[in-house]
Amino acid sequence: MAEQPFWKRKRLDELTTQEWESLCDGCAKCCLHKLEDADTGEITQTNVACRLLDLNECRCTRYPERKRLVPDCMVLSPENIGELAWMPSTCAYRLLAEGKDLEDWHPLISGDPDSVHRAGISVRGRAISERDAGDLQHHMTDWEI
Repeated sequence: MAEQPFWKRKRLDELTTQEWESLCDGCAKCCLHKLEDADTGEITQTNVACRLLDLNECRCTRYPERKRLVPDCMVLSPENIGELAWMPSTCAYRLLAEGKDLEDWHPLISGDPDSVHRAGISVRGRAISERDAGDLQHHMTDWEI
C-alpha cells in the first residue's frame, strides 16, 4: 500500500518549508486587493493584483522580499491561516486548515502546474496590476474567493 501524501500525514505546523510552499496552487487570488466595508466587515474582491504579481505566471516576482517591498503583504503561516477568512475557499492552506482535502485540479494531485489555470481557478487573464488600476472601487468583482 502506498504511503499517504505529506498533506494527509502531517499537520500544517509539521510541514517542511518545501512542503509548505508546494501547497500553493498558484491561483494568485490572495494577491488581489480586497475592500472591507468599515461598518459590516464584509470583504469585496477586486480584480486588481499586487504590483509584484506576474499576471501570466500568477507568481510573485519578488517572493523572498515581498514583505519588505509590500508591508501590507500577508505572509501565510500555520499560525495565521485559520484567522484569514478572506483567503479563497479553494486555497490549499485554507482547505487543509479546515480538515478538507486538496481539489483534483491542485498541481500536487494533477502533477501539472498549469492545471489550476485550465480549471479556471487562477487570476490569469482576469486581473490587472495595481500600477494600471486607479481607484479600487472601479474594480470590484463578484468572483468567488
